[in-house]
Amino acid sequence: MTTEEPTPATAVPYGTPEAPRLAVRGEARLEFDPEIARIGITVSARGTDRRSALDDLTLRNNEVLDLIKSYGESVEKVETGAFSISPELTRHGRGERIRAYHGRVHITAELTDFTALGELTTRLADLDLTRVDGPWWALRPDSPAHGEARRQAVREAVQRAREYAEALGTTLASLVELADLGAENAPYDTLPPAGGGLRMAFAAEATEAAPPLDLEPERQTVYAQVNARFTMAPPRL
Repeated sequence: MTTEEPTPATAVPYGTPEAPRLAVRGEARLEFDPEIARIGITVSARGTDRRSALDDLTLRNNEVLDLIKSYGESVEKVETGAFSISPELTRHGRGERIRAYHGRVHITAELTDFTALGELTTRLADLDLTRVDGPWWALRPDSPAHGEARRQAVREAVQRAREYAEALGTTLASLVELADLGAENAPYDTLPPAGGGLRMAFAAEATEAAPPLDLEPERQTVYAQVNARFTMAPPRL
């Protein structure tokens, strides 16, 4: 005599007549003032031999770093990225000769004081063979703005579910599932493509300091989205 094992109960994704299920989506799109600004600085040098190009690049790099660090707590982070020194070749007769050496250092600076940002950006652009890209505005990864957007998305999902239930003449009974699809914002841990932001190319010699730029912070949009499933009391249809 054989016995059959009981068949496991099959889940009903759409609920039952006694406990109908309701699925909704909640969304939030909020704007906030930026919390940080990032600028990219490219320091260049050129020399007839490798050593002179490297010496000039070292001096200009130190000058830029000293200027940035002189702003103290207004600058939250300074990082040196790529460094390169390469020969410029020119044809001479049947062969090639090195005409000059070009050196470059890329630096990024992150500021929280936007008043100091305009002055620092202008002073950097006023240096010889120095290019400034940016600024790019952003929120911190742990900014309260992200949490506020997620909370509003959940509130919007609950409100939408209640409206559907009220349209059926019933009420919500319980929450079955809440799926967080994440809050999204423009990344700021890498520099945007070269086409974005403000670019100030190699500065010419100046007899007096240029007036600081008036930079207006760009509002940041934070987006959040959730899926929510509820059960309802049986409606009277």
